[in-house]
Amino acid sequence: MFSHLLLAIDGSDHSRRAAEKAIELGKLTDHATIEILYVVDGSKSKSDILKYGDSEAASKNRQQMLHSFEELINDAGISTKITILHAGTPAESIIKHANEGNYDCVVLGSRGLSTVQTMIIGSVSHKVMKYAKAPVLMVK
Repeated sequence: MFSHLLLAIDGSDHSRRAAEKAIELGKLTDHATIEILYVVDGSKSKSDILKYGDSEAASKNRQQMLHSFEELINDAGISTKITILHAGTPAESIIKHANEGNYDCVVLGSRGLSTVQTMIIGSVSHKVMKYAKAPVLMVK
């Protein structure tokens, strides 16, 4: 049923809740896998470098965040893998990756870290719901 899940995250609290729901779905079957997808947003990447001092520190912070999600899923007894994409906007990258894969469901938070972008061009989650071919679970 829900054996191959795609969990799109950005490190926000909504992403954490989405991960918890993905785990619930994954536990419905014996051999579930959850792929954690993180898209490096070019504009956010620049601000991360300024925030953490350099690109290496920003990358290390990103890896720690991803590891915490991976650990949460593995502790639930579900296998996982991490995919990091560096091209395109988050919405376009998630949609493209989801449509190229054979996922039973795409799980993501209803809101992420970018509030200004949401007001101007619409939320990532709404775009994914509109254009992804697989069912999408948007978590509040």
